[in-house]
Amino acid sequence: MLFHILNTTIAPPARMNDPFSYQPHALCIAAAGELQRSLPEIMSRYPEERGKMFGVLVVRRGDDLGYLQAYSGQLGSSYPLTDDFVPPVYDYLAPTGHFKQTEREISAINHSLKAMDADNGRLVRERCQVIEACRDRRVEAWRKTMEQSKRRRDLLRPTADEETARRLVRESQYQKAQLRRIRERWTVVIGAVNRRQEREREERQRLIAKRREMSDSLQHWLFDRFVMRNGRGEEASIADIFAHYDPQRPYLTPPGGTGECCEPKLLQYAYRMGLRPLCMAMFWWGESPEGEIRHHLHYYPACQSKCRPVLSYMLQGIEVEDSGDAPDDHRLDIVYEDEWLVVVNKPAGMLSVPGRQERESVASIMRRRHPYATGPMVVHRLDMDTSGLMIVALTTEVYHRLQRQFASREIDKTYVARLEPSGTAVAAEGEIRLALAPDADDRPRQRVDDAEGKDAHTRYRMTGDDRVELHPLTGRTHQLRVHCAHGRGLGRPILGDPLYGHGGDRLYLHAQSLSFIHPVTGKPMTVCSPPPF
Repeated sequence: MLFHILNTTIAPPARMNDPFSYQPHALCIAAAGELQRSLPEIMSRYPEERGKMFGVLVVRRGDDLGYLQAYSGQLGSSYPLTDDFVPPVYDYLAPTGHFKQTEREISAINHSLKAMDADNGRLVRERCQVIEACRDRRVEAWRKTMEQSKRRRDLLRPTADEETARRLVRESQYQKAQLRRIRERWTVVIGAVNRRQEREREERQRLIAKRREMSDSLQHWLFDRFVMRNGRGEEASIADIFAHYDPQRPYLTPPGGTGECCEPKLLQYAYRMGLRPLCMAMFWWGESPEGEIRHHLHYYPACQSKCRPVLSYMLQGIEVEDSGDAPDDHRLDIVYEDEWLVVVNKPAGMLSVPGRQERESVASIMRRRHPYATGPMVVHRLDMDTSGLMIVALTTEVYHRLQRQFASREIDKTYVARLEPSGTAVAAEGEIRLALAPDADDRPRQRVDDAEGKDAHTRYRMTGDDRVELHPLTGRTHQLRVHCAHGRGLGRPILGDPLYGHGGDRLYLHAQSLSFIHPVTGKPMTVCSPPPF
């Protein structure tokens, strides 16, 4: 059993922490500290691993307090046999197993397609060029022959007798017919080439379809074998868990790698060994992956796309503490109001618009306050963790006019943030341009992607050692949070940021001012709200 004793007087928590929103318990910090002391030697065995997410789960075994430890995915492209970490939920990497055999078949198809894509285009172009050149030479040569013959016939016709005249006509007819035959022969050749090309295209499409079918089948096969247990002792496959997770999206497809993160591994092993889970935490070790924001030894919440459905199932039967995301006071401060629009000061922790969970939002509150308002009302959004100013339109026309101002970047927004303390030097002011794209495996996180991401542009001005004024010129998801945290930006996460830095009592980011043209009166307006920090 991979049970590591914790010799401590620290009292365990009364309830399991929410893995999606937590501050690590002192027991988790102690367990993580022990693991971290062993990681330099462990990771030296896997030099190809530049960075990895690790997790600890504090558990009770009878009267003994201890912990389990795990890593996300594989180490060195395998599941090494070790006494250090819990095993995978399902080991599909056996060399002679169904997964690896099918994977090799898919790889062979990929190699074939790659060869076809690399060579076929060039060969087809070269083949067509040669055929067309030959055809053109033959046709042109015969045309010259025909022109020479015609000139000769034109000279002979005035003095030709009847028999010679008939011979000259037959010669002209033959040469014309021969030109048609030359063209027909080359049409046959080109047709054969086209048919071969069509067969090659069909073979390529067949291989693509076969690869898709094999990949889909393999994924379904794999997720049927990841059978997860919950706190009530029930079991369900990942495929079934995702299929019934969201009634609005039945039969949701699990992302690749689902079930291989730290958290499911830890809970699965604890349940199978009869251990009582108490609290858990995950931290990053090593370098940040390209385009992502991971900080060495920082603690992170569980990922959303892969872990949210799985952990929602696995934690059933266990008391989990309230994350405290919802604010106690759902009242909105009205900063400005007239018959056409309202500017509100949204508290941190409140949604801008209703989500999948039934929680209060700016939209729901304003809809109750203005039951006769028309249109979507909420003109723009703030992250749930961000506080500050939002514009709410009371008519459809006002909504569209304000939307146009946002689209044309006529509305000036100013944010204030506190940054994590750091020795990193930051210029007094400047601009940040880092293209952003969604992290498909961990929504709503964003990653920097210069190739596929959308342009994101921010101006900033430091107003103190840890305070910065931010002016977003584009409106990408988590733009300010990523631009602050990323090494090519400020290199300092916003204080209290659980996704890109360290979580805390709140995210210290506030939308302080909005400047816009009133959509009805046409007057310039600036609305301000000082930050609550």
